[in-house]
Amino acid sequence: MTIYDELKARGLVAQVTDEEEIKELINNGKATFYIGFDPTADSLHVGHFMALMLMRRLQKAGNRPIALIGGGTGMVGDPSGRSDMRSMMTVETIQHNCECFRKQMSKFIDFSEGKALMLNNADWLMKLNYVELLREVGACFSVNNMLRAECYKQRMEKGLSFLEFNYMIMQSYDFYHMFQTVGCNLQCGGDDQWSNMLGGTELIRRKLGKDAYAMTITLLLTSEGKKMGKTQKGAVWLDPAKTTPYEFYQYWRNIGDADVLKCLRMLTDLPLEQIDEMDKWEGAQLNTAKEILAYELTKLVHSEEEAMKAQDAARALFSQGGDKANMPTTTLTADDLADGSVTVLDLMLKCGLAPSKKEARRLVEQGGVEADGVKVTDITRTFAADELSGEGIILKKGKKVYHRALLS
Repeated sequence: MTIYDELKARGLVAQVTDEEEIKELINNGKATFYIGFDPTADSLHVGHFMALMLMRRLQKAGNRPIALIGGGTGMVGDPSGRSDMRSMMTVETIQHNCECFRKQMSKFIDFSEGKALMLNNADWLMKLNYVELLREVGACFSVNNMLRAECYKQRMEKGLSFLEFNYMIMQSYDFYHMFQTVGCNLQCGGDDQWSNMLGGTELIRRKLGKDAYAMTITLLLTSEGKKMGKTQKGAVWLDPAKTTPYEFYQYWRNIGDADVLKCLRMLTDLPLEQIDEMDKWEGAQLNTAKEILAYELTKLVHSEEEAMKAQDAARALFSQGGDKANMPTTTLTADDLADGSVTVLDLMLKCGLAPSKKEARRLVEQGGVEADGVKVTDITRTFAADELSGEGIILKKGKKVYHRALLS
């Protein structure tokens, strides 16, 4: 199976231009391709997984990835898929985020000896002269066509600023610039970027001729990848300081039955033949598939050791002989107790299971809290020192969040 056929079989390719040319490029390791990343946080999250795994797979096939950090476009804000306008960041914040991204991406991509590049579009966009830009590329864009793009149509009703309107031109210019300077001949991105990406391909061909070798491929990032980045608590980060390996593991362990095989195909390195066999699994076997998914992705992001610890902790919750020591734990001292005990509301606050006592009260009153498998319905419930000693108690919030509390 060629690398292009594998990408399609894994469900990563949504639509392309020039499919035969793209096959020729990537199957023969001739592609220098880029994927853009907005530096809006100091960590990547699981919504970036498909892009990272695509870069990883294409690089293994001999192609050269470019991780393009949107330091310049980040100064404007991307309207794609959004109903609001992003706030503009400082240069210092963007640079810090770029450094964090490179460290995390290095677990997926080999940046040594020019095998991959990390570029920041601020290096060329911030130097552009407005009049020169208008003269160079302005005539290549039709306002009528731009307004028909889905990313702009979503904003028109609430108001589209001229600042945002320029985003397509800036992103298109990125491809045009990298095509000429580093030989970038392929751009990749999510379905929500399709119009912007077509703008880049068209700009190259209009400026440099129809034979210019520039193509596009898009991923299922809008409907599949981007929704993976969010949970009820917010983003699931790749940075262990933001999302612990255990929490990361649990996120994938608790994914829906309908999504587990899809995620195994798109996000792991497991052979397709092995995943196809799992297609026959039903019932309790799907939980095994979820364990495999959670283990493989935690190993990829955090190391095999952390994956094993997270798996042990998760199994301990279901009495499968796992090690509770690896479960997220809050250790209390005598100073945390009042008259030798602590209320359930205070305990939830100390364990980080609720941001406020009001929210903790709401969770208890709505039946969303358990202690050692027993539902807590009384907001005045207290836990004595002897209950918290030894192995402590296991608190459960909702259906998926577990936390151990013990007294030192």
